[in-house]
Amino acid sequence: MKTVIFTDALTKQYHHKTVVNQLDLRVPEESIYGFLGPNGAGKSTTMKLLLGLVHPTAGRMSILGHRVSPENRLSILSATGSLIESPAYYGHLSGQENLRIICTLKQVPEKDIDRVLHIVRMEDQKDKKVRQYSLGMKQRLGLAAALLGNPRLLLLDEPTNGLDPAGIQEMRELICSLPADYGITVLISSHLLSEIDQMATHVGIIDKGQLIFQDTLSALHEHSRSQLLLHTDHDRNAFNILERAGIPVRWTQDALFLMSMDDQTVIRAVALLVAEGIGVLRLSQQQKSLEDIFLDLTGKQVSL
Repeated sequence: MKTVIFTDALTKQYHHKTVVNQLDLRVPEESIYGFLGPNGAGKSTTMKLLLGLVHPTAGRMSILGHRVSPENRLSILSATGSLIESPAYYGHLSGQENLRIICTLKQVPEKDIDRVLHIVRMEDQKDKKVRQYSLGMKQRLGLAAALLGNPRLLLLDEPTNGLDPAGIQEMRELICSLPADYGITVLISSHLLSEIDQMATHVGIIDKGQLIFQDTLSALHEHSRSQLLLHTDHDRNAFNILERAGIPVRWTQDALFLMSMDDQTVIRAVALLVAEGIGVLRLSQQQKSLEDIFLDLTGKQVSL
C-alpha cells in the first residue's frame, strides 16, 4: 500500500516551545486516517505544516510521493484539499457564487462546482445566501470548496466541531464515502475517539506534540477493548480479594474494573466476592475512553 503522507522527525517550535516533536506520520493511500489527541496536542499545527501554512523547524515531509520543497509546494497543494478551522464566506452571496470565487483562486474550471455540490448533497441549496445556511450547511460548503479540483488528498481539522447530531451524521457519511467512491485519502483530526471510531481505517494519537500510537483502527481497539465495571458495597476490599486471587482488575477512587470479559473469569470473580461477604450490586460493560487509552499508552492521565 502506498504512503500518501510521510513525515520524518517533523518538528515545529515557537519561541523555544516544541509544539510538534519528531513526528513520523505514515498515512496509507485511500485510507481515512484519524489524527487523535487532546486540544493543544499539536494536531492543527501538524496540518498547517503539511499545507505549508507554517514552516517546520526541523524534519522533512513527503506528500503524494513527492518530497515537499519550496519548488514543488504549489504543485503538491493543487492535488490537496483542506478544511482547517471554520471556513470564511461572503454571507451576501450564494453558495454557488462563493464556490465560483474559490474556483478563480484555485484556477479550477467552474464546471467542477456541480460535481462537488453533488458530492456534498447541496444542489438544492446552491442558490441560497450563505448567511441563511446552518452551521452544518456551511461545513458542507467548506467540504465542497476543499473538493474543487478533484484532490487526491483531503485534510480536515475537526470538521464536526459545533454540529448537531444530524449534522455530525451527514458529515460522517460524506467523509466515509470519499475513499471508496472518489479515491481520496482523508486525514481527519479530532479529540473524540467515538467520532474517529465510526470513520477511520487508521489512527495516529498525538500527545504534547509527540506521536504515541500509530496503527490500524483494529489495533487501537486492542488498547480500547471493553472492560466490566463492577459495583460492590466495598470496592477497596473487593479489589484486594480479586488481586490476591490473580484476577485482572483495576481500581480507582471511583470505580472497580474487571479487565477480562471471559465468562469463566467473571463467574469466578463474582463467586469469590460473594464467598468473602462482598455485596455485588451490578456489572456493566464499558468501553475505554480516550483518557483511559492515553493512560495506558503514556502512564499519565490527560484532560480533553
